[in-house]
Amino acid sequence: MEAATTRATVYLENPLHQALRLKAASTRRSMSEIVNDAIRAALREDEEDLAAFNERVNEKPVSYEQFLALLKADGTL
Repeated sequence: MEAATTRATVYLENPLHQALRLKAASTRRSMSEIVNDAIRAALREDEEDLAAFNERVNEKPVSYEQFLALLKADGTL
């Protein structure tokens, strides 16, 4: 079953539009398919980032200066 679709107007920079058209033609996919896949990937990445933040919510914050001191102490710097 195909997902329901909504028509939307999106303004692309000219070079991006040209690249998208060329990619669609060379891969025999529609521009909509490529854009939908890119949006899905971006949303998945956001979901992964939020999950990582939630996993680390109870960690004690470390200042930049403290982190540099830790790197120096363990010989990284």
